[in-house]
Amino acid sequence: MANATYVHACDNGACDTAEGMGGTARTAKIADATIVIAGLNMSVERESHDREDLLLPWNQTGWINAVAEASPYPIVLVIMSAGGVDVSFAQNNPKIGAIVWAGYPGEEGGTAIADVLFGKHNPGGRLPLTWFKNEYVNQIPMTSMALRPDAAYGYPGRTYKFYDGPAVLYPFGHGLSYTNFSYASATTGATVTIPIGAWEHCKTLTYKSAAAPSPPPVCPALNVASHRCDEAVSFAVTLRNTGGAGGGHVVPVYTAPPAEVGDAPRKQLVAFRRVFVPAGAAVEVPFALNVCRDFAIVEETAYTVVPSGASAVIVGDDALALSFAVTINLAA
Repeated sequence: MANATYVHACDNGACDTAEGMGGTARTAKIADATIVIAGLNMSVERESHDREDLLLPWNQTGWINAVAEASPYPIVLVIMSAGGVDVSFAQNNPKIGAIVWAGYPGEEGGTAIADVLFGKHNPGGRLPLTWFKNEYVNQIPMTSMALRPDAAYGYPGRTYKFYDGPAVLYPFGHGLSYTNFSYASATTGATVTIPIGAWEHCKTLTYKSAAAPSPPPVCPALNVASHRCDEAVSFAVTLRNTGGAGGGHVVPVYTAPPAEVGDAPRKQLVAFRRVFVPAGAAVEVPFALNVCRDFAIVEETAYTVVPSGASAVIVGDDALALSFAVTINLAA
């Protein structure tokens, strides 16, 4: 049990009132722990209503910093929003000890947040979208519908698949836990040979400048629409909980096309599994990737194709990630 004091700081979209700034700071100063609930609402983001920037509105940044400064202990910041918010100020503030993104929770959202903050539940979620820094809104205009980067205009591209600009705040798939995990796999590489029938059609492939293989492959790419697609790549990942608390963990699997292919995704999510691992234990997590479904890309010609050459399988994000090559031979 905990005795709690609640302070309503913002009124009608204003967080810079004397009571909003001063009242919450005075309360935080005498509290053993302070949780700040901030974020957006449908007056800022909703269907047919676009946001103008990625910042917290209504001077919430100043209010949060004031509360953090007054508190004798690091505070917890809970963000409620549908889209990403540039909270660089909080990420870089040592007086803000934790940031939790709660989305827009339902009626049990408060209970769920409390279970995470009090350690009753070990969080294992991952971001389903990239959280860009606010500068991103000036790097690419809203009127640009292209996902891929555009070097002619200096546009960095959109989504984790294509963005190649400066470092983002939190990448797609980012997530923290009260424990630590490690990955290992006995698979260090794989080769798949796909026989091309007489009725099937090979497609051209767009290569990066000066990166085209020489001699060119007889069949650069397989048209997925014409193939039965029975070929698969199977492997297993050993997920080990190296910390002191049991917890769920999402194991994501990406594929990346051969490095010489141009205008292709940097990587694309093709599979994931959520697994609970007790503290100190290890669990083997199997995967089977269909070659046509999971190694295919949409080529510049608009065909969905499987490129010949060395694609890659990437398991995990950030420092946890491991990868291995999958060489795909198209036997025409």
